[in-house]
Amino acid sequence: MTVRREAIAVTVATALVAAAFAVPRLDLGSLRPYLTASAADIRRYRIAPPVSGWWQAHVGWGSIAAVLIGGAAVRWAPGLAKRLRWRTLTLATWTTSCGWAFALAMIDGWQRGFADRLQGPGEYLGEVPSVTDIPQMLRGFTGRILDFQQNSWITHVSGHPPGALLTFVWLDRAGLTGGAWAGLLCLLVGSSAAVAVLVTLRALADEATARSAAPFVALAPTAIWVAVSADGYFAGVAAWGIALMALAATRAVRFPAASAAAAGLLVGWAMMLNYGLTLLAIPVLAVLMAARNRRAALTAVGFAAIPALMVVAIFYALGFSWLEGYLLVQQRYWQGVASVRPFEYWGWANIALVVCAIGLGSVAGLTAMVDDVALRRRSGLHLLLLAAAYAIVVADLSMLSKAEVERIWLPFTTWLTAAPALLPASTHRWWLAANVVGALLLNHLIFTYW
Repeated sequence: MTVRREAIAVTVATALVAAAFAVPRLDLGSLRPYLTASAADIRRYRIAPPVSGWWQAHVGWGSIAAVLIGGAAVRWAPGLAKRLRWRTLTLATWTTSCGWAFALAMIDGWQRGFADRLQGPGEYLGEVPSVTDIPQMLRGFTGRILDFQQNSWITHVSGHPPGALLTFVWLDRAGLTGGAWAGLLCLLVGSSAAVAVLVTLRALADEATARSAAPFVALAPTAIWVAVSADGYFAGVAAWGIALMALAATRAVRFPAASAAAAGLLVGWAMMLNYGLTLLAIPVLAVLMAARNRRAALTAVGFAAIPALMVVAIFYALGFSWLEGYLLVQQRYWQGVASVRPFEYWGWANIALVVCAIGLGSVAGLTAMVDDVALRRRSGLHLLLLAAAYAIVVADLSMLSKAEVERIWLPFTTWLTAAPALLPASTHRWWLAANVVGALLLNHLIFTYW
């Protein structure tokens, strides 16, 4: 019965992805992905919706490294994950995740695949030289969000709170100038999210569950977008906020109050990086539900809430209103490309992108997500998977995320990559291989924008 359920889910997911790639090449009226591009245009220019990129089979020196890392992980990672000491496992997971993401980026070459990605049109680094006075920038930030005015922010800066731009300004002022350093920050922080997932699972479930998930989160297809997008950095910050909250709520650390306070700081900072990360409230709620000690969980909330609110208050005192910015960003969103991206296509194509990002192994694992017995005993992994999936559904139905969600939803898809831990151990190598092969195929056949 279980095998049949997994087979059905994988078949449906594969069909969904195939349809998402096929429909744009047909003349189906409002089902086309861009109102400004016909099916003939998409075929002529080899555009690759739903993925942000274009069709072009290619290889790079990163191809060899990616194949070697993926092949070695499929062969040895499941066994090593069970035998290594915990600290060694977490370090190995981070190293593997980082190496895997970097190797996938290098398939496109050093400049196109890594160093220049964050220097493209609309990216944050384009605005870094213009920030000469940070307090003044914060005071005038919301006034530059709307489009079609002389001093409008470029696309990504206008679409996010100022924390994202500030990060790259500070990096530049520290002497780490340019796209390579910015990419390195995103790579290191983004790949560390794999460790945050393991830490969370160990606290909320058990160590065996975390060890089972380790190969999958380390070799996740999400790595394609972690190394070369600021959303990888956002995902890392968000993941560690949740992990520290889990440690505090379960009292799995010596100083749970300090852990909760650190979690609050990270969650507050995440809200200043991306408006959509207010949806972190959903996985945080899952963490609190999974914690066995209600009093400890509520205490953790109290210690986390103060620093989280302090982050928002400090920005407000310096002149940036999060709520005003959020309302203006919605207007900017509909001023731009969102108006030519029909929800009739992207409403379901977004989910196809989730499949591409998490891999078929994770799709198979998600079939075990809704388990009455596990949910009644408040299983940490089951609750986290449900929370991440629910956050994605909310984001999708909001119509504020049409396309590009392979990177935008990284803070949530990162958690879904742990789903194969729910599958029988005897099948882990096969599902890990499916994820690795899927990531390699996608990265070698499509030049992605990120």
